[in-house]
Amino acid sequence: MSHKIRLLISPRTIEEAKIVIDNQVEYIDCKNPEEGSLGANFPWIIKEMKNLIPSDSSQLLSATIGDFPNLPGSASLAALGAAFSGADIIKIGLKGPKDEKSAIKLMKKVVKAVKDYNDNIKIVTAGYADRTRMSSSPEFMSIPTIASESGSEIAMLDTFIKDNLGLFDFLTVDQLIQFKNKAKSLDLDVALAGNLRKKDIPKLIYISPDIIGVRSVVCEGYDRNNGSIKPNLIEQLKTELYKKQEEYIKSV
Repeated sequence: MSHKIRLLISPRTIEEAKIVIDNQVEYIDCKNPEEGSLGANFPWIIKEMKNLIPSDSSQLLSATIGDFPNLPGSASLAALGAAFSGADIIKIGLKGPKDEKSAIKLMKKVVKAVKDYNDNIKIVTAGYADRTRMSSSPEFMSIPTIASESGSEIAMLDTFIKDNLGLFDFLTVDQLIQFKNKAKSLDLDVALAGNLRKKDIPKLIYISPDIIGVRSVVCEGYDRNNGSIKPNLIEQLKTELYKKQEEYIKSV
């Protein structure tokens, strides 16, 4: 592994966003956990979070637009709203499309809406590691194809149901390496999320995605809904992640 894994943390409020930005996290991911795994926040919150990031900073604002049903028109309007509000990266969860074909159709509309507005904004196609607990959503290994065919830049896996189970309860390290390798063969960046904890760091470093996304692990009481993001928990996570990465790089 030659690259540094970048950290994405999902604040819900302006106060949380200030903490994430002050702690020099690479990606500030505007989210509303009350509306689901990839729940959308409000346009004015996205805009205010964007305005908090210093103009000379390399930090980027991402915004989730929801765990989306198979509604390409609604999805493209929501994506354009996030783009207009200032997001540098826009994430959409493929909750509704049952197969690759319908998912590609939806994502193509999202990409067109955003790229027609600003070609520099990146799009994340997100699938779910725990799709076996859902009534629909594409199979996880189809996510890189959907991302590539639609013109997205990032393929992501998260978990749909937020409980005590996480990414590694549904997919093995080998499966996630296969996912990463397929995405990389299609020239995509890879993001992994889903109730990730500090104990998962060695496995994540071995898989070597480009981005890991968290919220629960940096919230008081590991509670993504009722707990708030704490600076000391971000610092602990960053220290552990970067220390373990350095150790791994030296060992290979």
